[in-house]
Amino acid sequence: MPSRMAPPATAPSADAGLDAWLDYQQQLHARPIELGLDRVRAVAERLGLLERCPLTLTIAGTNGKGSSSTLAALIYQHAGYHVGLYRSPHLLRYNERISIDGADVGDDRIVAAFVAIEHARRDVPLTYFEFGTLAALWCFRQARVDVQVLEVGLGGRLDAVNIIDADAAVVTNIGLDHQDWLGEGREAIGREKAGVFRAGRPAIVVDPAPPASLIQTARDLGALLYCVGSDYDFRPVGLDRWQWSSSSRLYPDLPLPALPGPAQLRNAAGVIAAVESLQPHRPVPDSAFHSALPALQLAGRFDRRGRWWFDVAHNAEAAAALAETLQSQIGQDRPWLVLGMLSDKPVEAVAAALVSSVSGVSFVSLPGPRGLPGASLQARAASTGLVGTAFDTIEAALDEASAGHPSRPVLVTGSFLTVEVALRYLHQSGRL
Repeated sequence: MPSRMAPPATAPSADAGLDAWLDYQQQLHARPIELGLDRVRAVAERLGLLERCPLTLTIAGTNGKGSSSTLAALIYQHAGYHVGLYRSPHLLRYNERISIDGADVGDDRIVAAFVAIEHARRDVPLTYFEFGTLAALWCFRQARVDVQVLEVGLGGRLDAVNIIDADAAVVTNIGLDHQDWLGEGREAIGREKAGVFRAGRPAIVVDPAPPASLIQTARDLGALLYCVGSDYDFRPVGLDRWQWSSSSRLYPDLPLPALPGPAQLRNAAGVIAAVESLQPHRPVPDSAFHSALPALQLAGRFDRRGRWWFDVAHNAEAAAALAETLQSQIGQDRPWLVLGMLSDKPVEAVAAALVSSVSGVSFVSLPGPRGLPGASLQARAASTGLVGTAFDTIEAALDEASAGHPSRPVLVTGSFLTVEVALRYLHQSGRL
């Protein structure tokens, strides 16, 4: 389907604030998402962003992209490299999407990127995400980073990040999310995500049971496959250590990632496989792995802040991983659940995954056209045995969850939006 230009909008001035530029971008395209590379590649070429790129590691997958990309950037930073990291979406500030050497890029630099993109795009309509991807690449180019780590936003083959020919690419796992965009079933989704692989370059597969389409597409592309369980592997050693191995390398005594849970260990193993595959280009000493793993933190990913726990799990696979982590971390001290979800997400599957890991639940309404009312969420979850009270706002649910129970842990999950609103409210009310 051809691109459609939104009604004309007036570009902010070069000295306008970041919020003005973000508002402007949301008016430029008739749709919030339009997969395809032609438009964004054309603008990137005009900006010179496809020439002499820094070493690039691209991370795709249904879940685990954020923690994997963050860990990869940390490893290269601890090895002494100048590193750019692009992630999405953000929780509280847009600047979280673009960081250099662990620090979020400031408003002025992002706005300068937007001004350059606006000048270069001419009449090419770009989506909000495409603008942000180009801004990250522009900032990294201006900063002359040694390594850039790029998290795919949606899918892989047609995602804006894929205009860059990655020196290595990771696919974390394949789950049933965004099927309206990527096709129905794991085979269709796997084929799309494998589009980030490149001929003759490392393709790291973290999913222990990947769809056949992922493997076949990688082979058809001529990528150098590294699959968990065959080309590299990992296993726990005692309670607080683990080892990573391949045919040519052994790390026998690694510290666990600071983010807990079996899924995080699998993701960390995939990141190490990627970094190992790139050793001829960017050598990394053992010490960088040992110092980066305990430093791994990411807002909204099993994020514990006193009694409050936050996780952005919003699909069946992420909820199952969250439940697995809860059971391994808390024993009998099950948290109270505050759950808010979007209407196009698998409510029943998420509820079924969490029901045995929580002590009770408050269902909350989310705003916006995709937001699911708390009462509807309550009704859909009831079939799984997850039964509780519906609230119109997250604020009311948080107040109820904590009233009279000063020490009870409270888990907030179901959507990035749920976690965002909860974090803002708890900060404003002085409880964080």
